[in-house]
Amino acid sequence: MANNITAELISIGTEILLGELTDTNSVFLARTLRDLGINVYFMTSVGDNQQRISDAIQLGLQRADIVITCGGLGPTVDDMTRESVAAATGRGLTFHPALLEQIAARFEKFGVHMTENNKRQAYLPDNAVVIENPVGTAPSFAVELPRNQAVISLPGVPREMKYLMLEKVVPYLREKYSITEQVILAKVLKTAGIGESLLDERIGNEILSHHNPTVGLNAHSGQIDMRITAKADTRTQAEAMIQEVETQIRARVGEHIFGVNQEKLEDAFAALLKAKGVSLVIAETGIGDVISQRLAPAMQAAGVPVETHQYASPEALGEAFQQPSESLKDLTNSTAHALLQSSGAQVVIAVVSRPDLDEESDLESGTAVVVATPTAQRRRQYGFGGKSAENVQQFAGNWSISIAWHMVKELLES
Repeated sequence: MANNITAELISIGTEILLGELTDTNSVFLARTLRDLGINVYFMTSVGDNQQRISDAIQLGLQRADIVITCGGLGPTVDDMTRESVAAATGRGLTFHPALLEQIAARFEKFGVHMTENNKRQAYLPDNAVVIENPVGTAPSFAVELPRNQAVISLPGVPREMKYLMLEKVVPYLREKYSITEQVILAKVLKTAGIGESLLDERIGNEILSHHNPTVGLNAHSGQIDMRITAKADTRTQAEAMIQEVETQIRARVGEHIFGVNQEKLEDAFAALLKAKGVSLVIAETGIGDVISQRLAPAMQAAGVPVETHQYASPEALGEAFQQPSESLKDLTNSTAHALLQSSGAQVVIAVVSRPDLDEESDLESGTAVVVATPTAQRRRQYGFGGKSAENVQQFAGNWSISIAWHMVKELLES
């Protein structure tokens, strides 16, 4: 059984710090360690600098049992992980002829000439445990230290890293730390149509302050995720612990929960409209078709009637409906009302945005959103326009879908 084992992750590569590469490797490693019951408290990204990499490893060893580095094991001069681990652990480097033979054989197999610099990959820190890499040319390794600590270095190529982690490192960790079936499981409950502060209040401190399972809120635009995480000796025990807390949460805020884990709000929305035989109209002005692109495919896949309209500007919308270009709020309200009447749909999402307005203050209305049914209406306004495409997608689009789903659910299930 794992006894509060801790690990720290270090991703290596200047391209990560420059924003040119997203570090998905650390996410995979963290989840894998979580499922082993190993706690990860810190993740670090460091550029291709031997001193800084070495410093990061030494810091990791001050606060974790296991330090896992990812990247920097290639043959070029900016691949410095081997030297950095050796420096951090007070060791030299040892040449492994057998590793060079394996590297050469892989190059020969693929009909590629092995350059001289590939010999660098056959040098590992003194007395390192070799982790052979059958899916790449960069050998990995583990350096074992006193107090049952270890530094494990994996390649940065995701395919190689994932294979070695699952096939080599996980068995190594299970044996070294006597890990049996202890696991950390997580389940995410996804909510819409409610704000973070109200959700927090309704769930209550007695649930949110649990230590095992723990419950945490993660706010997104128009959506709040609740992550329930349990640590137990077996998967069955962890699942039972999560289920107990989930039952309590659903009793308090179940009407706002639309899905779990990777389920999407647009799919839940489409399933709800299909079950109730309800159709949808989407009208977007000044923002292109950002909402339609997200909702229409889900509706069509579910067989839900969906009608979409796009207008270049509030003036173009006013002309189409033979209405004066009023304030955004009034124009959006009148658009939603007109579409309810003309289409016969039960739900209308109408967004009117000034296409030439970028990020401004909330004192000036740049985007107005209305979600309407024949018996109810909700609206919001924002201080940015269609020129701020990311904000329109994130706030106006996500908010309208969130509120529309909850309004329809309340209306049709009451």
